[in-house]
Amino acid sequence: MLKIEDLSVSYGVRRVLHAISLNVQSGEVLALIGPNGAGKSTLVRAASGVIPVQAGKVSANGDDLLSLPAMKRARYLAVVPQAASLPPAFTVWETVLLGRTPYLNFLGQISEKDDQIARQALQKVDALDLAERRVGELSGGEQQRVLLARALAQSTPILLLDEPTVHLDLQHQVTLMETVRALAHTDNLAVLVALHDLNLAARYADRVALLVAGEIKATGTAWQVLTPEIISAAYHLPVQVVSHPFADVPLVLPDSHRSTIE
Repeated sequence: MLKIEDLSVSYGVRRVLHAISLNVQSGEVLALIGPNGAGKSTLVRAASGVIPVQAGKVSANGDDLLSLPAMKRARYLAVVPQAASLPPAFTVWETVLLGRTPYLNFLGQISEKDDQIARQALQKVDALDLAERRVGELSGGEQQRVLLARALAQSTPILLLDEPTVHLDLQHQVTLMETVRALAHTDNLAVLVALHDLNLAARYADRVALLVAGEIKATGTAWQVLTPEIISAAYHLPVQVVSHPFADVPLVLPDSHRSTIE
């Protein structure tokens, strides 16, 4: 389990996150939603130890992750960053093997086990056929799958994703989120994913947390969080919420018949 307790982050004198507390269970996808500037990316980066925190704790099974050296922390959690720039001359295979860095010996030698884990990671994201391709030759959707495979190659119990569907077309958004959900449920991963798209969050997350101006305003199932009252207030936009025609989840629609929130 990933446990975030009273986490606060400031940029200079500006407080960006205010006493954030969240739990993500093993085998669960928790979607972090909120308007632009709410602090979603900051929370993912703070939880992964990339940026310093002013207060609070991030732990897994009782171990304080932020106090660990980076290499040890990388055995607990893996990150799929937003719009990451991959080395274009690297092959996909070389890129995914970078996920094994926390486990290499002092000579940096790749073992047969490392090769096997990298191959399994590529298979899980349906990208094994890309192994010999140069990263610079790949489409955005293919690169996103490679980033996910690199994170899976770390063999961590926790996975953090920062807007993984940005710049992807609808097909690749759905494919990626279906893969993430299947990995969480099948491999018992604790997954925290920051998302802009409320309907992707509703469809593929087990629970949803709403972040507004650096504070958690609501946490629960999609039906509990994605209500017209909560979403309209958070996004300053009137919305309607109806039942999804193909799944037992809410569908959030902008209310074009109302120009202001009543």
